[in-house]
Amino acid sequence: MDALRFFGLARTDDADVWQLPVVPALCSGRGTLFGGAGLGAAIEALERTTGRPLVWATAQYLSYARPPSVVDIAITEIVRGHRSSQARAVARVDGEEIFTVNSALGARDFPLSGSWAIRPEVPPPGASPPRDRLPRHEGTIMDRLETRIAAGRSIYELPGPAGDGRASLWVHLPSLDMSAAALAIVGDFVPFGVGQALGARAGGNSLDNTLRVVTRHPTEWILADVRVHAVEHGFGHGLVHLWAEDGTLLATASQSAIVREHRDWGEDDAAAARGAGAAPNEGEGT
Repeated sequence: MDALRFFGLARTDDADVWQLPVVPALCSGRGTLFGGAGLGAAIEALERTTGRPLVWATAQYLSYARPPSVVDIAITEIVRGHRSSQARAVARVDGEEIFTVNSALGARDFPLSGSWAIRPEVPPPGASPPRDRLPRHEGTIMDRLETRIAAGRSIYELPGPAGDGRASLWVHLPSLDMSAAALAIVGDFVPFGVGQALGARAGGNSLDNTLRVVTRHPTEWILADVRVHAVEHGFGHGLVHLWAEDGTLLATASQSAIVREHRDWGEDDAAAARGAGAAPNEGEGT
């Protein structure tokens, strides 16, 4: 499935304005538009409006969008050069700005290339356990992702000792083709790493999400290699390297987030935790 169908994104009569219906299948377990989905939809609109592939994009999240609202994404190509463009996407609901994306797009012929990032040694997807889901994830974007823990702890193994700041997830998007929009979704997992690093049922609300695309190499599974740098004064900071199964570096992503301990489990979540031997006083790690 291409990104237009995955997001339900549609062009309006104005060629520079797109509409994104906010449906539960694009939302997080909190019932609001998943940050990576918002960035991914904006990236798809930017690429189709400019006719150029994404190099870099950064989203600043300002407010929340909830079903059944519709997000209007207005694209402005600020500078268009021979091989690259600088462009902006402004997303609004009923006139209120929800998030803003600044970006660069283009491609150049250049004879030199290389990749110097080091991929972690982790088990392959088939040897990695599925990541636990909570009842509140039913019908959300998490139902459209298959995730496996390559390096990290189950939510039912938390709270526990602090980690080393590293955690990895294998992510498969069976209904979305490889694209910059797909990479934007998988890059939105720094909050998962925050809980792993702290050894707590904690996560956070993303303040931003920056994606830098290296290549759109075909792969069934994407490894999200999360590296949390620090948590201080209630904010967490980290990055994600995105790898293909064959070790090709696809992209890097980085985020800052408002860190929160999750104490709002519903009764179904608490029952699931009790069944796994965990104390139901906090939420899961994303």
